[in-house]
Amino acid sequence: MTTHASEIATGARFEFGANWAQFLKLLNNERIALAEQSLRNKLHMEDLQGKRFLDIGSGSGIFSLAARRMGANVHSFDFDPQSVACTAELKRRYFGDDPGWIVEQASVLDKDYLKSLGQWDVVYSWGVLHHTGEMWQALGNVVPLVRQGGAIYLAIYNHQQVMTPIWTWVKRSYNRLPGRLRWLILGPALIRLWGPRTIFDLLRGQPFYTWRNYAKHGVRGMSAWHDVIDWVGGYPFEVAKPEEIFRFYSRQGFLLKELVTCGGGLGCNEFVFVHAAVD
Repeated sequence: MTTHASEIATGARFEFGANWAQFLKLLNNERIALAEQSLRNKLHMEDLQGKRFLDIGSGSGIFSLAARRMGANVHSFDFDPQSVACTAELKRRYFGDDPGWIVEQASVLDKDYLKSLGQWDVVYSWGVLHHTGEMWQALGNVVPLVRQGGAIYLAIYNHQQVMTPIWTWVKRSYNRLPGRLRWLILGPALIRLWGPRTIFDLLRGQPFYTWRNYAKHGVRGMSAWHDVIDWVGGYPFEVAKPEEIFRFYSRQGFLLKELVTCGGGLGCNEFVFVHAAVD
């Protein structure tokens, strides 16, 4: 089995945790509140008191933190050791030695580890499973983790017939380049991703308005710059059409409760499925 370090060394994986470590410098109460509100909106729950919340691929840890602040007992894990360190740092800052929040390093592809976790009221994995290198296996591995009546909240990159192969090349090239040369990929990608919106903001007399207010517009408390780096570097990279994800989980006994698509364009489609109770 390949290790995280070996995948980074060969350019087969992006260092998500290094990017999240920089994001933590921007973290504030407003961003945390936005993360909490996004959970309320998508899960249709005002709080998570008494709930068990599993954060698969916890990244910066902001959503684990949000869930714990909302009253859930939280278990966070990530394959990337620096992401684990970020999540652990947020726990240290806000909850200290609280036994109601556990942080570990593990892979969603490790079935033995997943079996040890039991079942959960909410399984959260936003923008993670498409970076495992085995997306469909990962999507299947999370099914037994959701209790009857529980919910799974996922975000998966949208399939684009023309652009998906191009972005795959961009991401692969970015990770294979030495760090000092990655601007050769990042620069043009930044112009492609943000150029039209920046011009629009300038024309309406509000320079960089969308960039400066990205956390609010995205309703997740994220950072525009760190999301650009995450997008350009995010590799392994897999995609799916919304109907493919819907059919996959429908066959596993899940009901679609919430769906937000990116309109067939660039980005993630968000899903909330509920594990239907057995009569």
